[in-house]
Amino acid sequence: MYIESNTFYAFMHCFQSKKKKNSSRSSVFCWFNYMFFIFQISKNSSKTWRSMDKLKKSLLLCTFFLEFASGFYLPGSFPHKYYVGDQLSVKVNSLTSIDTELPYGYYSLPFCKPLEGVKDSAENLGELLMGDRIENSPYRFKMHVNESELFLCQTNALSVDESKVLKERIDEMYQVNLNLDNLPAIRYMNKDGFFLRWTGYPVGIKVKDVYYVFNHLKFTVLVHKYEKTNTMPGVIGAGDGVELITTDDKSVIDTPAYMVVGFEVVPCSFQHNIDLLKNLKRYDKYAAPIKCEPATVAGVIQEGKPLVYSYEVNFVESDIKWPSRWDAYLKMEGAKVHWFSILNSMMVITFLAGIVLIIFLRTIRRDLARYEELDKEAQAQINEELSGWKLVVGDVFRVPENSELLSMMVADGCRILGMAVVTILFAALGFMSPASRGTLITGMLLFYMFLGIIAGYVAVWLMKTLNAGNTNGWLSISWRVSCFGPGIAFLILTVLNFLLWGSHSTGAIPFTTYIILLLLWFCISMPLTLIGGFIATKAPHLEYPCRSNQIPREIPSNRFPTWVLVIGAGTLPFGTLFIELFFIMSSIWLGRVYYVFGFLLVVLILLVVVCAEVSLVLTYMHLCMEDWRWWWKSFFASGSVAIYIFFYSVNYLVFDLKSLSGPVSAMLYLGYSLLMALAVMLATGAIGFLTSFFFVHRLFSSVKID
Repeated sequence: MYIESNTFYAFMHCFQSKKKKNSSRSSVFCWFNYMFFIFQISKNSSKTWRSMDKLKKSLLLCTFFLEFASGFYLPGSFPHKYYVGDQLSVKVNSLTSIDTELPYGYYSLPFCKPLEGVKDSAENLGELLMGDRIENSPYRFKMHVNESELFLCQTNALSVDESKVLKERIDEMYQVNLNLDNLPAIRYMNKDGFFLRWTGYPVGIKVKDVYYVFNHLKFTVLVHKYEKTNTMPGVIGAGDGVELITTDDKSVIDTPAYMVVGFEVVPCSFQHNIDLLKNLKRYDKYAAPIKCEPATVAGVIQEGKPLVYSYEVNFVESDIKWPSRWDAYLKMEGAKVHWFSILNSMMVITFLAGIVLIIFLRTIRRDLARYEELDKEAQAQINEELSGWKLVVGDVFRVPENSELLSMMVADGCRILGMAVVTILFAALGFMSPASRGTLITGMLLFYMFLGIIAGYVAVWLMKTLNAGNTNGWLSISWRVSCFGPGIAFLILTVLNFLLWGSHSTGAIPFTTYIILLLLWFCISMPLTLIGGFIATKAPHLEYPCRSNQIPREIPSNRFPTWVLVIGAGTLPFGTLFIELFFIMSSIWLGRVYYVFGFLLVVLILLVVVCAEVSLVLTYMHLCMEDWRWWWKSFFASGSVAIYIFFYSVNYLVFDLKSLSGPVSAMLYLGYSLLMALAVMLATGAIGFLTSFFFVHRLFSSVKID
């Protein structure tokens, strides 16, 4: 049995087609050949493999590796080269505004539509949830061909409603978002000595109660000449032998190719002469010169009169290389502020670590040493004189109130924490580039679903431990934890979605997307949660070192409520993340790009450490006050940071989003802020509770109990 030469040649043909980005039909052909090869190998694998020489073995292994690896390149990281004269198509996204936070479709305003009709581009789940609606546009370029005064279209006479909506969008500061080769259009401006950059351009402008539309666009496309790499070897097979040759196609080598590395736009308002538009077709040259001066406006919006659109494009060769083309968008100002945030968090951690060290090395070890030196009679005699955590030994592991709810909250918090760690780690490594829109939201959603197995495991394991190994009702707790977190999120999102539907915004989740989310919830997340719960029933639980008394011990009265300490403890975790929180909020609500995930990963690690230390210290303080009801307090000692995050969100709304107008926009903002605060509460609360739980178990395991 041997591999036929035509099969082997097909392998190398597929290998070369990967570099040329052939069609999906070629990809299917390649996979067919791979499957045929596996079928041949399976007949007599050992004999076939031994009959092959080393060169053929190496090449076959390389093609296998490249075939599988080709599906895992970073989103947006594969360059697309264009030859001179190739057509470039501009796409449009939803209209956005920091004044309302309600996205609307591009063609909801009287803009020019493509001749072939409006077509939606393929959108992932994250884009739909974010309100992105990417569609084709009538703007067409030819690679490295400068064109000016191109007539685009003349709309119908504006109706009363069209004129009213257009003026409202201008008052609400709506921006038009364009994309070319997956790069958003960027606009530069100099204001008060500061060089500012924005993505997109405004719909129009209002000057002295007169509305003007930006109807002429000046595009600048930055291109970089394609740098040829070494030619890939071709393979010719004849019988059992192969021969390596190099391709030498001069027609391909001599033809220059370019890659798009920048996309800039300058909007202008120009008054076209209607008489010069007669007999003009789309993309014809306008008869008079168009001076694009952003400082002057002329295109007045009037009812009963049409709007005329035109554009020009200029190609500029740039030294910017393709891997660096996103640098203009990802420049985050204030790197020193991020370092200050990390330094501030390190100081908080050091302070808390010192307190924990004192507790462990001085207080606990001293108390344990004195307690263990006493014999049984002396212990019984001194018990009445002792005070502190040693006296609650018979109540510290008493089952807390609402234990099932606590188990569900801790379990869902572990799932959210795992989702955050994995998502930020992948984003920090570059797998969730902004070049691929919506991947961050899609990744978070998928990680949350698949980590349902952890939520089910933690919930059932914790209930099993609280019930001293009894696993009755594990199916019920698994089912409830699978509905707890997603149910709260669906409830909030449904209420907000009704508001978006009522506003006719593209931010509203489509009905089909709702069905997809429900299917993901009930067909993936819920079964995985049940599987995790079943695994927990087989896992060993944590046995308590001491038994609980039948009669609960009376808790001494305190001068002030202990919940004050619990709520106040949230200020320390909040101090760890509030600076980074400002940048995240600016990214979400002000349209700025956030991509310093390395800083965010460090802050997340510091937050976990601070939450663990805060909860541990508060739990020890409550036990020293003979308060054995530490379960819920340990959860909210770190989880109370959510209160400060929500208050900070309200502060951000009042002082940083002053332009946010309308009750719908405010309700949307507060709804999403509430959802974020709840997620943070569950994640940080789970950290604090589990740290305190293992600390208390370890502490009382060191005491000699009869």
